[in-house]
Amino acid sequence: MKEKILFIVNPISGHHDKSKFPSIVEKLIDKDKYDYTITLTEYGGHAVELTKQAIDNQYDIIVAVGGDGTINEVATTMIGASQTFAIVPYGSGNGLARHLHLPLKPDKVITEVINKGVKSKIDTAAMNGVPYISLAGVGFDAIIADFFAQDPHRGIKTYVKLVTKEYLHFQPKKYHLILDGKEEIDCEPFFISFANSNQFGSNAVVSPTASLNDGLLDVCIFKKPNMLQVPYVATRLLTKKIDRTHFVDIHKAQKIQVIRENDEIANIDGEAVMMPKDITVEINPLSLNILLPNV
Repeated sequence: MKEKILFIVNPISGHHDKSKFPSIVEKLIDKDKYDYTITLTEYGGHAVELTKQAIDNQYDIIVAVGGDGTINEVATTMIGASQTFAIVPYGSGNGLARHLHLPLKPDKVITEVINKGVKSKIDTAAMNGVPYISLAGVGFDAIIADFFAQDPHRGIKTYVKLVTKEYLHFQPKKYHLILDGKEEIDCEPFFISFANSNQFGSNAVVSPTASLNDGLLDVCIFKKPNMLQVPYVATRLLTKKIDRTHFVDIHKAQKIQVIRENDEIANIDGEAVMMPKDITVEINPLSLNILLPNV
C-alpha cells in the first residue's frame, strides 16, 4: 500500500522562491512509495486548517514546507496525532531543521528524508497550554520576537538590528522559578529560554545539550552582558559553547512555574504571545511522530 503524503507549502515564508518545488517533488519523490498532494497556504493560520483537514482525510505523512512559523503551525496541530510530521525547511532561521540535522536543500530532503527516512518520536512542550516545539522564553528575547514579527524583513541581519537597537534600553526584571515543585530560583535575567530543541535558528545555540527526546526542558537563565562582552557571547552562541561561559545557567526540568510581577509578552517558537504574570511550562514527552534522516 502506498502512503498518502501532503505537502503544505507557505509560498512566502523566508522570502524564498518555491515555484520550482512542485517540479522537484514530481522529479524526485518515490512514486512507488507515495501518492502525493501539494497545497498552498493563503493566509496566516491556514496551515493549521489544512493540517486538520489532512488528519481527517487520513493522510499518512504531513509535510511543512516553509519557515519556522509554518513548521510550528503544522507540527503543533499534529501533537498526539497518529500521522507523521516532516519538514522541508525554506525559512531564514530553520532552527528545528538544524537541530534535527535535516538537509537545508529541498531536493536532498526529498531524496534523503522523504524517500529514505525513518519514523521517530520527539517531545513537545506547552506554555500555559500553548503548544510549542523548539523554544519558549521570557525577557529580552520575547521583546525582540514582538518587534521581529512587526518588521517586514527577515533573517539574521534584521534580528541583529533589533537586538542592537533595543539592548541598551532593556532593564532585567525579577522572576521566581519553581522547577518540578522542588528547586526554587530567584533571578533578574536578561532572558530565560525553556528549550526543547537547542537553538533559536541560524545556529544560535542557546543550550548545546538540549534533546528532543529526553523528556526534559532545558531552563536557560541568561545574564545580561555589557556591550564589550556582546561579541564574545554571540561567538559562543554560534559555536555551540555558550554553556561553557558564566553568562548562562542551565537547569533541566519537566515542569517549570514562572512567577513574574506583571503580565508580559512571551516568546513561543518565535511568536510574541501575551501571557499572565504566572506561567507554567511543561514537557509533553514523545508526543509528535516525525520523519528523520536514516543515519
